[in-house]
Amino acid sequence: MEVLVLLTNNQQPTTNNNNNNNQQPTPIMKLFRLIAFLEGASYLLLLFIAVPIKYTLGDPSYVKLLGMPHGILFVAYIGFAFYLKLEQKWNLKTLAIVLLGSVLPFGTFYVDKKFLR
Repeated sequence: MEVLVLLTNNQQPTTNNNNNNNQQPTPIMKLFRLIAFLEGASYLLLLFIAVPIKYTLGDPSYVKLLGMPHGILFVAYIGFAFYLKLEQKWNLKTLAIVLLGSVLPFGTFYVDKKFLR
């Protein structure tokens, strides 16, 4: 629902949308955004640095180094997504996109820009 807000002192009128775009993000949402960023970054490091090093140079140490933190961040991302579905009243399509973003390269960055800001 749009409401026209008229301002005094020769200011231009603006519209005020009653959606969540103008609200401050909750602390849980801020934490989820941080987890999403770290999960996405760790996934990219695994896919494009650690795994190629493992299979071209035979050195699995980078996969071992990044694997556990990425796994923990992945599980946290999934858990927070289900929690935020309830808190933010996401529909199933939004939840599915957010969850799909966790397994696609650069997906968490898209989810952050499209759904979490």
